[in-house]
Amino acid sequence: MIPKLAIDAKRTGAELPDEDIRDFLNGFTRGEITDAQMSALAMAICCRGMSDRETATLTDAMMRSGRVLEWDRTTADKHSTGGVGDKLSFIVQPLAAACGVAVPSLVGRSLGFTGGTADKIETIPGCKAALSIDEFRRIVEETGVSMAVQTEEITPADRKLYALRDVTGTVSSIPLIVSSILSKKLAEGAGTLVFDVKCGSGAFMQTREEATALARALVGGARAAGRKASAFVTDMSAPLGYAVGNVNEVAEALAILRGEDSRRGAADEIALSLDLAAEMVSLSLDMPIDDALLLCREKLSGGSAAAKFEEMVAAQGGDLAAFGRLAGKKPFRFALLSPRSGFVTAIDALEAAKCAFRLGAGRGKPGDRIDPVAGVTFEVSRGDKVRAGEPLATLVSSINPDELEGAAASLLGAFAFSDAAPETKSLVIEKIS
Repeated sequence: MIPKLAIDAKRTGAELPDEDIRDFLNGFTRGEITDAQMSALAMAICCRGMSDRETATLTDAMMRSGRVLEWDRTTADKHSTGGVGDKLSFIVQPLAAACGVAVPSLVGRSLGFTGGTADKIETIPGCKAALSIDEFRRIVEETGVSMAVQTEEITPADRKLYALRDVTGTVSSIPLIVSSILSKKLAEGAGTLVFDVKCGSGAFMQTREEATALARALVGGARAAGRKASAFVTDMSAPLGYAVGNVNEVAEALAILRGEDSRRGAADEIALSLDLAAEMVSLSLDMPIDDALLLCREKLSGGSAAAKFEEMVAAQGGDLAAFGRLAGKKPFRFALLSPRSGFVTAIDALEAAKCAFRLGAGRGKPGDRIDPVAGVTFEVSRGDKVRAGEPLATLVSSINPDELEGAAASLLGAFAFSDAAPETKSLVIEKIS
């Protein structure tokens, strides 16, 4: 395989042979193919696309660039394409594990408006997301679930390629997105994969058409690799739940798991969590979906899912009592009040994310410090009726107090009001199965 010829072929829209894809990727991982050559191929893929066969081959090559885990029990995982206030992993993964499905879940950090799942779980004092493969395997075997970051042993090709894509404008390519997501999920050894593909202002995929295309590609790629799979296209035009940040998102998930939260803003995320967990259980255990949904409801309401989450956190070194004390700290806070009476008809997710970032909840570049308590707690949800002067949201920061008032003024633009109540709608837009 001559790198220039492979680049030229893809640039003109030709399909690459399987061996060329494998040789190119393996050569890049070993350092024999330069960053410039890999960037050129990534740009060609971004512009010309890949066939299903090419994408499957690229995914498999990325998966096999490092260790691939195997399990002697039924396994599943859920992957979300990310959104504003998305803390569902803390509910869905333990819930599926409580139903008898082992969940080895590799999660990520975030570069952007708020932290990733790994950043959030590490706000629990002592809790480690950076586990060795042996630690990860042991915790899954002992508790049925673990959430840890990708190690250097897992899909090194993906880590190296993603760093290039991030700086060369080639992130938004469905074949490259699919191969990146799937290679890690396949390497972790999940036998069933359920995808939550979000669309709207707070999502990577802005339109339903883009989200559906990605969802179909993920399901097709997972099935091509011999895994059971389905996907939900879900709405991310408003924040998910009522908490946006790191500590407060974990606190919200804990309250839901423990049955302590009856806020209107939690109802939709509880319903979506049950749908996702039930799909994992149904596909993994060959159980009718209605039976799986009933089982998940029982495990959530009965406290089994909460116990499973607490067991996992303890196994990863976390102290939930200390977390409770941390969550109670509100060093600097500001209440955003409603300028008028009426119904809340919209809360723009992107504006909410920008506000949390401004307060210190995200990182602009790798290595930036995240303020764990920074974020926004919404006091109202879409459809609520408010009066002028009532609180819409509470903003919190421990390192950027001077930003609170300005961030609140910007956040006000995220709200839309009307004299009439908006129509109710489900978070699930479409299911791909």
